[in-house]
Amino acid sequence: MSKGIGRVVYKPVGVLMGLAAGTVAGVIFRQVWKMTAGDGEAPSATDEDRRWGEILAAAALQGAIFAVVRAAVDRGGAVGVRRLTGSWPD
Repeated sequence: MSKGIGRVVYKPVGVLMGLAAGTVAGVIFRQVWKMTAGDGEAPSATDEDRRWGEILAAAALQGAIFAVVRAAVDRGGAVGVRRLTGSWPD
């Protein structure tokens, strides 16, 4: 199959997988935060009762988890498209 078909197939699949990756990353982050901080909820940037260090650590952890999950999902989707279409989506 042509590269164009691989791209066309990957676009809607990539969007759906991106939404799923965000959901999975959020669940993972909440669980990791509970284990590491011993607190039920991660602080938001505007939480007046939390220190800067805690807020920035939560944001860094959330960003790292999201990036890893998103990269894994994107890579898996690209591999799946190549198996189905024979070409790598660009």
